[in-house]
Amino acid sequence: MNTISHPHVLMISEITADGKLTLGRGISSKILMRHMSHEAELLLHKTRAEYDAIMVGSSTIRIDNSFLTVRMVEGKNPVRVIPNAKADLDENANVFDTSLAKTILAVSEEAPAERIAVFEAKGVDVVVAGRQHVEYPRLMEILATRYGIKSLIVEGGPTLNRYMLNAKLVDEIRLIHMPFIVGGDDTPSLVGGMRIGSENEMIRLKLKGTAMYGENLVTEYDVMY
Repeated sequence: MNTISHPHVLMISEITADGKLTLGRGISSKILMRHMSHEAELLLHKTRAEYDAIMVGSSTIRIDNSFLTVRMVEGKNPVRVIPNAKADLDENANVFDTSLAKTILAVSEEAPAERIAVFEAKGVDVVVAGRQHVEYPRLMEILATRYGIKSLIVEGGPTLNRYMLNAKLVDEIRLIHMPFIVGGDDTPSLVGGMRIGSENEMIRLKLKGTAMYGENLVTEYDVMY
């Protein structure tokens, strides 16, 4: 699917038996992940060490204040990619500590110059990837051609996952199944806000593997556009 100008993209997420990512809207996913088996945690960090870059959305940074680094296993930290059109995230968030790993902030043309300067002063690379919003095909092209990134993990929430899938930029999906049901009509699920008109618009997946990591079932799919 990908051309040479786009990295290979793996979407990876923990997910409950009823398809939820957290215990509720605005609640950190770290609470749910505390119940992940050690074997599944090792898989997550081993995967980070194998990929060139990792991307999460602005809401994940605001709620989780993630580091997005490799722990528990030996390996190099991936380049951290954060789409944030207005450059309005807290510049003191953990992900912008560039002593730990390189961080790329993707903004739109509407991002204020003074905010861009704040991030650049911290050693963050700021790239413009759209006019009013971050345009993900353009961002993927920048990552591949300007930074030589050939592989990217998306550990996003429902909004980022929707944008990436709708733009047909995801090659594989890996789900770490959590043996819980949390419920909630507005509790975030894997893909948010996506409405389809018919079965022909469904994004089809091809199951390519299953395995148990401790108490967690892990399923892997190719995305069939």
